[in-house]
Amino acid sequence: MASPGTGSRRPRCTPTTTSAWPHKPAAFDFHAAEGHSWCVTVDGNGARPTRLPTTATGEGPDTAGASVRGTASEPVLFIYDRIPADSVQIDGDAGLIDLLRAWDPEE
Repeated sequence: MASPGTGSRRPRCTPTTTSAWPHKPAAFDFHAAEGHSWCVTVDGNGARPTRLPTTATGEGPDTAGASVRGTASEPVLFIYDRIPADSVQIDGDAGLIDLLRAWDPEE
């Protein structure tokens, strides 16, 4: 899911904003079955994505409060309420995922 012409493999809908996260700072990992992963950190300064190094499933540090795994499109579709929770694998604090899904940085 690269943005055309950028050479980047970052999803087009990467949640980057300077709008303050209204809750305790948190980190969310998003893992695509195709092998790419991102961590989205949210805090009083907004939301910032960071590409995570490629590791085998179940390996590597898991410092996020919650993570979502699925095919490349499934985590995005899930966050935007386009598919149900049972379409993805959720690890960690599902309540944090609910907060992220409900957050509207424009409000």
